[in-house]
Amino acid sequence: MDLSAPWILSQVASPSWTTILVTIVMATSVHLPKSLLEAVDRKARANRISRNQLVIQALERDLRGTAGWSPGFFDRLLDVAPDTAQEVADLLQTVVKSRRSKPARQL
Repeated sequence: MDLSAPWILSQVASPSWTTILVTIVMATSVHLPKSLLEAVDRKARANRISRNQLVIQALERDLRGTAGWSPGFFDRLLDVAPDTAQEVADLLQTVVKSRRSKPARQL
């Protein structure tokens, strides 16, 4: 049986059995600062889930890589009013011209 993932599909030895889903749960211990643990407990209570469920969700989200920027985040940043875009361009030009300690970066 492959134990590399927490959710494992395996064949049972008896031919009369079909494929079953085996859930493996491993007990562990994690040491957290008191303030972080209190924040975890508050968030779990607010979500009406257990501390364990919250930690599992957070770890799964992080390991899937979905804890980053939401879809469309950078597109929304580019959607600015023309006058705001011009003000930012002017500000950047002023900052680049005012640099003294090192050459301006090419942006």
